[in-house]
Amino acid sequence: MVRRRRTSRKKGSSGAAGVILATVLVLLLGAGAAAWLVIAPYGPETETFVDIPSGSTAARIGQQLESAGVVRSRYGFLLMRWWKRGRLRAGEYRFDHPAALTEVYSRIVRGDVFTRAVTIPEGATVFDIAARLEAAGFGASQGFVDAQASEVKLVSDVDPAATSLEGYLFPDTYYFARKASPAQICAAMVRRFRAVAGQLGLKENVHRVVTLASLVERETAVDAERPLVASVFENRLAKKMPLMTDPSVIYGLQVEGLWRGTIYQSDLKRNTPYNTYLRAGLPPGPVANPGMRSLRAAMEPAKTDYLYFVAAGANAQGHSLFSSTIEEHEHNVAGYRHAVKKAGGR
Repeated sequence: MVRRRRTSRKKGSSGAAGVILATVLVLLLGAGAAAWLVIAPYGPETETFVDIPSGSTAARIGQQLESAGVVRSRYGFLLMRWWKRGRLRAGEYRFDHPAALTEVYSRIVRGDVFTRAVTIPEGATVFDIAARLEAAGFGASQGFVDAQASEVKLVSDVDPAATSLEGYLFPDTYYFARKASPAQICAAMVRRFRAVAGQLGLKENVHRVVTLASLVERETAVDAERPLVASVFENRLAKKMPLMTDPSVIYGLQVEGLWRGTIYQSDLKRNTPYNTYLRAGLPPGPVANPGMRSLRAAMEPAKTDYLYFVAAGANAQGHSLFSSTIEEHEHNVAGYRHAVKKAGGR
């Protein structure tokens, strides 16, 4: 009897050990499978986009990623959600190489959405901006031109006289989602203008300041000259002299679809609202989108008696010559023409 009891105990101990061993093996296999799901790279070899709508659940996101071939299993994604937590951000994501699930999950938590960069230089017009956006893949340029006119309400509080967003599309480098609409792009650029205007303390006479700043922006690229150019315009306005600025004439031609790429003598005689040779005062609105330095110059022009200025050489980026009398100006113009001819121009 004693021997039988000892044998029974050995069999019981051996069975319990087997159960424990099997459990450990199952856990190890499960852990290995989980690790494989999480760590082993997986995903597309070519460009693949996944657009996650706002308000999507983790389960829905996992299903999208699995269907797009970005992750092996939606359940692996849910495992990551349970382990890592974090806020999953909506937006369009671009995947172009196999990656660990940890990398995919981290990108969605960071909100590393796909964007396209577009740089808008200082002094760009709405037509210039539209062309750059089209080249960057944001649709036909006319769509943006139409949108910036229809979205004028974005600045109606600061400029009730505005008939378009010209002047308020602040020049900068922007990162837009691939499917950003022209209206969304306009809104982003106006927000940037408002931020800069706030920094400068621009609250009054906004229409006048932005219009003057746009002329300054188009007339010089030299920072030190901006306040001087602004002073010339202010002095001419005070004396009721026409501003006689080519950029404004060119803009009027662009608006009417008559710009030929070069300004001709006949263009100076065309009576558009922006022809500052024929019409006294500022043009009816901005002729470009000025940067911060030109806005500041328009707000704080230099104190001078200058009434004229002309570029000092054939290089449009060079320094300008300022004068107070027509005689000085004509002398400077003659020097400019000589420099152009010497440089091989006409």
